[in-house]
Amino acid sequence: MLNTTKTSSNRLDLELSGSLDSAEMRAALNDLLEKAEGITHGKMIYKILDFEMPTMSAIAVELQLLPKLFGVIAQFEKCAVLSDAAWIRTAAEIKGAVIPSLEIKSFSLSEAEAAEAWLEGATANDDLEEDENFPV
Repeated sequence: MLNTTKTSSNRLDLELSGSLDSAEMRAALNDLLEKAEGITHGKMIYKILDFEMPTMSAIAVELQLLPKLFGVIAQFEKCAVLSDAAWIRTAAEIKGAVIPSLEIKSFSLSEAEAAEAWLEGATANDDLEEDENFPV
């Protein structure tokens, strides 16, 4: 199941769990396309809770919608991928290197707070800079 939630005018949250058949894939991708409409400078959180390969017919549906999905990717600047599977996090980082217009960073599911902070532009150095300027 793939659920898409529009949490703000420029943010989508996706959550994937389990396998998808062709009907579920079509419905999920159409929902994604609809909710992404009008987004610019977008941000996305993609939580992958329990990944199973989609059926071959679901992959065929995804391939049919690929041109529209590439258009959606162009609407987004940052994507945080959360998963406990190391290979999924690595694949996400590789995908980020291949799509220059989209910055992708991966996190484990327990790092949701860090993912949110990164998505909003905070870095690990932000805390250090605050501490360094703290009056004594």
